[in-house]
Amino acid sequence: MKRLMMLSAAALLSVTAVSQSAMAEGVGDAAAGRVIFENGIGDTVPACASCHGMGGMGADDMGTPRLAYQVQKYIRKQLEDFATSKRMDNTMYQMNDIAKALTKEQRDNVAAYVHSLKTPFMGSDLDQMRKDGEEIGTVYKGQVIADYGIPKRGVPACKSCHAFHGRSAGNMFPAIGGQRYVYLKHELEAWRLGATTKSSDDDAARDNDPMGLMRKVAVKLTDEDIANVAAFLTVARPATAGNPSAPRR
Repeated sequence: MKRLMMLSAAALLSVTAVSQSAMAEGVGDAAAGRVIFENGIGDTVPACASCHGMGGMGADDMGTPRLAYQVQKYIRKQLEDFATSKRMDNTMYQMNDIAKALTKEQRDNVAAYVHSLKTPFMGSDLDQMRKDGEEIGTVYKGQVIADYGIPKRGVPACKSCHAFHGRSAGNMFPAIGGQRYVYLKHELEAWRLGATTKSSDDDAARDNDPMGLMRKVAVKLTDEDIANVAAFLTVARPATAGNPSAPRR
């Protein structure tokens, strides 16, 4: 009995240590993050849902990204970068002030909640956008770049970092499949500008990518390439439909 009690105590201490370690790494409290996401904090922090939607789907008319299914570590890094002005919000011009108004713990909580959003992958409605007069890239041309890159220009395949159909390789690399078309296009253009211009000099530039990976890619893309890649990725799904045919002997 005494041995059992000692083992139970050791197990409890182990669980506590793991829990404390997880919190130290910024895992966050999803329930607390949900309150901020849906309601904001007083007059200083608006509800995240007011721009990103209750399901975290984003909106093309506002240029805001889909957050659902996003990698938690990536979300946490972006909030930290907004808070420290390593990344400038050049879409709604609010994220820097919002992130600064949140404590590190609150940013971790929001990231944890966002990661819990499992809204089905539904990208932008490209057909409706075309009907509305917007110029949209060509999906199949974008898929060629996403799957194979552009070797003659030294452009790697998107899937080499972001995995099949942009579903994310985890941790550093975000999910980009099912992302909003307007946001994808905007960010690729921002990365391209960031290859030659610091965001501190022009807030239209983005340069908070690890090792400058995205800038090295985007600077080699034309406007047409960017539109095509964005068109494919927004309709990309994280898995194939599979082969319905029965195997033949």
